[in-house]
Amino acid sequence: MMITQELKCRENISQDVIFPPSDLYSDEPPVETELHLRQIILLFKCLEWLWKDRYDFYAAGNLTIYYSPNQKKSEYFRGPDFFVVLGTERKTRKSWVVWNEDGKYPNVILEILSPTTANTDREYKKELYQNTFRTPDYFWFDPYTLEFAGFHLLDGKYQPLEANEKGHLWSEQLDLYLGIHEGLLRYFTPEGKLVFTPEETAERLAAKLRELNIDPDTI
Repeated sequence: MMITQELKCRENISQDVIFPPSDLYSDEPPVETELHLRQIILLFKCLEWLWKDRYDFYAAGNLTIYYSPNQKKSEYFRGPDFFVVLGTERKTRKSWVVWNEDGKYPNVILEILSPTTANTDREYKKELYQNTFRTPDYFWFDPYTLEFAGFHLLDGKYQPLEANEKGHLWSEQLDLYLGIHEGLLRYFTPEGKLVFTPEETAERLAAKLRELNIDPDTI
């Protein structure tokens, strides 16, 4: 009798209930090429630097997202090359487990195209991110051919983003443009200025100091 009652109770539990956290590692394979890795690191580093005073987002690359409605690690998982979740705690994670994160999916996803993944990224993943993840902004980029496209979710369907005069695409979620700069995808401010890496920021500051006849190494 007790077992029957327990089974009925489980059947009545809403799928929206957030269960106690489990500690799942990412199942994602290694990135395909060095250029893929450089691109992921660049996007991650620039956003972390730009938003260094913010604690309400999570950005990651090549990390598994588990989204099984049955809360099972063995089913329904996918690992975008780069993604950003807004309105969440900024902390390190081993993977993104949707049922442990208040049901949140990424706000922005970027896939880096390659000969082996391009069709999947353009078709299957686009449909998945549109219909299941409901991710507002989806981009893909090929660092070898420089193919670059973006989409924004409108009324449940992805609509292609139109590039501005510089070829940049607007991310409503990030409040930033994305565009190609020296062969890699970079962020640009709403005014069109390049978002620098920490190293580029330091180099520019050092150059300014030298213009003032100040040796940056003495500061």
